[in-house]
Amino acid sequence: MHTRQEKMEAFGRLLDVMDDLREKCPWDRKQTNESLRANTIEETYELCDALIKDDNLNICKELGDVLLHIVFYSKIGEEKGAFDVADVCHKLCDKLIFRHPHVYGDVKAETDSDVKRTWEQIKTKEKDGNKTVLAGVPDALPSLIKAYRIQDKARNVGFDWQERRDVWKKVKEEITEFEAEVETLYNNAESEEAKAAAKQHATEEFGDVMFSLINAARLYKINPDNALEHTNQKFIRRFNYVEAKAKEKGQDLKDLTLEQMDAWWNEAKNLPE
Repeated sequence: MHTRQEKMEAFGRLLDVMDDLREKCPWDRKQTNESLRANTIEETYELCDALIKDDNLNICKELGDVLLHIVFYSKIGEEKGAFDVADVCHKLCDKLIFRHPHVYGDVKAETDSDVKRTWEQIKTKEKDGNKTVLAGVPDALPSLIKAYRIQDKARNVGFDWQERRDVWKKVKEEITEFEAEVETLYNNAESEEAKAAAKQHATEEFGDVMFSLINAARLYKINPDNALEHTNQKFIRRFNYVEAKAKEKGQDLKDLTLEQMDAWWNEAKNLPE
């Protein structure tokens, strides 16, 4: 691993390269906060993909891509006379120090639960900080992650189930309500107006089901986004196996019966993950 001095020199080299690119490269020179935004989102997802796969080679690579964007936005801010990368670092350090009085002050916190218990109260006391408990949840977050963050922030101020097992009653209640609305939609609604209303109600109830399941995951310390992505990757591996077996036999998936595909699917389930 590198020394502290080598790390500082590496960051300085990155800043020098950014200065060169902004001055000498036509593409880099024309970029703005808005034009870079979509690429930043893409790079963040690529990093998340490497993280979920525990792919250290690509984690390192994708962290570099994300860091490039941070330095790029800081350079644009400097050109506008608004802020530079030093301001970004100082603001981050100031925030971290303020939010960790158990490290930099005289507050006692022996466990992570002790820290989380006062986290939201500390954040609302910050200058230019969140004015409400839920204000810090970005509107643009994917809905599943947003639900988890909303619930977690509410928990930090005591709005939560007293016993985590009590959440299952809510989950079952929401599933029952969703099932009733779907029954109405597909069997009981006769007019187009009634079907539209039933679909809207079913959509709302399905949202409630998902929200309650995310709540259950949170209470049992399971990250629902990570859990779903692991299942996505598992499904892809197994389905790819079925598709490969079909090609091996010279068959098209569309011509197979469900029983044939199920047989290969069960083979895939027995393979090492």
